[in-house]
Amino acid sequence: MSYKKSAEEILTAIGGEENIDAMAHCATRLRLVLKDESKVNEQVLSDMDVVKGTFSTGGQYQIIIGSGTVNKVFAEMEKLTGKEASTTAEVKAEGSKNANPFQRFVKMLSDIFVPIIPAIVAGGLLMGINNILTAPGIFYDEQSLIDVHNQFKGLADMINIFANAPFTLLPILIGFSAAKRFGANAFLGAALGMILVHPDLMNAYDYPKALEQGKTIPHWNIFGFEVKQVGYQGQVLPMLVATYILAKIEKGLRKVVPTVLDNLLTPLLSILVTAFLTFSFVGPITRTLGYWLSDGLTWLYEFGGAIGGLIFGLLYAPIVITGMHHSFIAIETQLIADSAKTGGSFIFPIATMSNISQGAAALAAFFIVKENKKLKGVASAAGISSLLGITEPAMFGVNLKLKYPFIGAIVGSGIGSAYIALFKVKAIALGTAGIPGFISISGQHSGWLHYGIAMVITFVIAFVLTFILSKRNAYKQDSK
Repeated sequence: MSYKKSAEEILTAIGGEENIDAMAHCATRLRLVLKDESKVNEQVLSDMDVVKGTFSTGGQYQIIIGSGTVNKVFAEMEKLTGKEASTTAEVKAEGSKNANPFQRFVKMLSDIFVPIIPAIVAGGLLMGINNILTAPGIFYDEQSLIDVHNQFKGLADMINIFANAPFTLLPILIGFSAAKRFGANAFLGAALGMILVHPDLMNAYDYPKALEQGKTIPHWNIFGFEVKQVGYQGQVLPMLVATYILAKIEKGLRKVVPTVLDNLLTPLLSILVTAFLTFSFVGPITRTLGYWLSDGLTWLYEFGGAIGGLIFGLLYAPIVITGMHHSFIAIETQLIADSAKTGGSFIFPIATMSNISQGAAALAAFFIVKENKKLKGVASAAGISSLLGITEPAMFGVNLKLKYPFIGAIVGSGIGSAYIALFKVKAIALGTAGIPGFISISGQHSGWLHYGIAMVITFVIAFVLTFILSKRNAYKQDSK
């Protein structure tokens, strides 16, 4: 392969180097911010052997090339254009200028939560391991592994602490990440998170129980004004709003505080004012909103049953196309943090059904497509990667391009999600939304069994329906 020739052809197809505002690459894709996307020649790009697919989202035009190749093609593009590579963050920032307010809001949530996903995933997967050790009925009837083999109890207790830490102290992670995103000092954000989970406060998990039982809630009395001494362990919304306020106060103070006093007064006043406002007004209001959100979504899932799962499963892939699925990270984090009450997240297993269905449809396309060798090769690799949780190559490189596999995929996803919802399958961790996702699923109510059955149902329906739709599509073409 001539990487220089590929770079030249890509530049020509996207309207030349003068049409590029910013460019970068990730592990598999070229990420470009173009002045005018209407100048892109999609047909030329799709005919190139090196290009596996293209799509536009969040103000970025992305060209899927593949790991190990994308960096070499990008290096040649740098030489040809003379432009310096931007970071992916800079490209995102540049692309977001063309986004609407809702797209910018979704991107903001993504920027805050994506960096902390590894910590949440680690805690969640450890929770899954603890579940294997402590849940009854997995290895023995009505008994857990540690009930029968007591020597594992110490290990289970240790893993339980490891697993709960990222969720209990979640405000610290969010505070650090959100402060960076809002332009504040990240360590002030972390400090604010530490204040909200201080061990001297009543634990947030005990607060609802204390209210139900009519217990006295500890409080501070400040000139007759009572402020509840309740923590915000595992809370998302209060910390997001508090950090936003912190950033506004800090940036405002830096404009008026004299330089010689800036390092002394700005951190002091920022933390003091924000923490007081959070405990007095912001925290109680947003805590209630957070409860309503998680309780409402859980109620919809429980009440909607199979119909609710069907609708969500049908819509999940179209939501991914718009990029709105990034906003689900915040919701999932809250559902998992409150898993003792909510049972976990229903979004993860439905996302898995969507990924499995996209992979099944792409693999069906591999057997259907005869003439186009390039598309056939993309379909096989993309189909397998989608089954393992990486769905963009299958969705954008094959299914949307042929159209009928995408229809087969969303129907398969809808029916598989209906089964998931019928048996109330939930995840207690974020992880790979695909075949390896078993460890993220709660083992209660035969969750693993139903998760596996749902994947088989999803795969078979998406695969078979794609074949049926291909025959109908061929018949229409012949009729013309």
